[in-house]
Amino acid sequence: MFNETIPHSVQQFMDKVNELAKDYPKWVNVFNSRFLDTLQNTVKVDEEGTTFVLTGDIPAMWLRDSTAQLRPYLYLANDSDEIKQLIKGLIERHFRMIHLDPYANAFNETDNNAGHQDDHTEMQPIIWERKYEIDSLCYAIQLSYLYYKTTGDTSHFNETFVQGIDDILTVWETEQNHENSPYTFERDTWREEDTLTHDGRGTPVAYTGMTWSGFRPSDDRCIYHYLVPSNMFAVVVLRYLEEIFTELLPDTKRCERVVKLKEEIDCGIQEHAIVKNDQGQDVYAYEVDGLGNYSIMDDANIPSLLSAPYLGYCSEDDPVYQNTRATILSSENPYYYAGTEASGIGSSHTPEDYIWHMAIAMEGLTSSDPVKQKSVLDTLVKTDGGTGVLHEGFHKDDSTQYTREWFSWPNMLFVELMLGYLGFDIEGI
Repeated sequence: MFNETIPHSVQQFMDKVNELAKDYPKWVNVFNSRFLDTLQNTVKVDEEGTTFVLTGDIPAMWLRDSTAQLRPYLYLANDSDEIKQLIKGLIERHFRMIHLDPYANAFNETDNNAGHQDDHTEMQPIIWERKYEIDSLCYAIQLSYLYYKTTGDTSHFNETFVQGIDDILTVWETEQNHENSPYTFERDTWREEDTLTHDGRGTPVAYTGMTWSGFRPSDDRCIYHYLVPSNMFAVVVLRYLEEIFTELLPDTKRCERVVKLKEEIDCGIQEHAIVKNDQGQDVYAYEVDGLGNYSIMDDANIPSLLSAPYLGYCSEDDPVYQNTRATILSSENPYYYAGTEASGIGSSHTPEDYIWHMAIAMEGLTSSDPVKQKSVLDTLVKTDGGTGVLHEGFHKDDSTQYTREWFSWPNMLFVELMLGYLGFDIEGI
């Protein structure tokens, strides 16, 4: 859509940012290339006006990634009809895909049978992958709400949206009692993180009030299937829906359903997901199963425990969050790596000792301290491996060793952090 011509509003916005950040040329270089890269190389608009967003070097659209990729464009949605339509088109496509299959996490541009069609689950030609992840559904709701709060436009709260919300609520309610779920997933693979155990149903769980997730936002399977950061995100977006079905689309029955689910999930978090770390402090577990098992860790992908204030679940100075933050940014987290180039959180999805750029960015996005934010931005551009762009993971001692040549999500998190440092705000956060 924007391969040849940059909208005037976008150029004006970039010029403004360039002037504000003129003392930080390395930041500006990443901002200028990545802000345009998302528009020029990942976005496609079909003849119906819906928007498809490539994740990068994989030819598919993730509900999660595509939201994060377009979120920084909310800063100029009120100044550009083209950007506004782009975001609305993505919201429409999200909810069409959710209605098609709320258990799928990634989709093809067309019914082309690309992706993991050999997986043992209910695949369709337009589905790239059907790993069920709570956060995929959360992100779609988040974008629709933040777009409304930014622009005041409610036209996207249409029949497609309501139909998709009903599908989401049904899945989340069903997965509070996973034994009643129709969902199973198995993949023929040497990589155990890519398939579920117990005939595709995952490890056993007991009822907690939380809702079950098959996979983490890394696309790796859960060990204990109540994924706490994703349940936190669900609570946040259910608050959004409570507002929508109270003030914008008044619907007493839907609102009661939303509130009941929100309260049950949140109670589950408070009752089952607060555990003790090695120092005897209260912290949030990453995963629990309701049977007494839990993991103290964090993963770089978002939602993460680190991202809880960014998501809107709690404040930055919440005592349990602060304890959790200190714990996951330490050796108690098996995926925290400290090296000569950087320190930060990695993932089971990438090799040991590989730190993720998005986790470093999240340290800045969950801090109100401008000194911390500047330090994070400097670290991000310093660890680009000499490429001028950010990647998935990089080796803690050598950033020229990295995974994924082209990965749009961390670059747009950099943009969001940089814009926040320069004083820009997104409504509704």
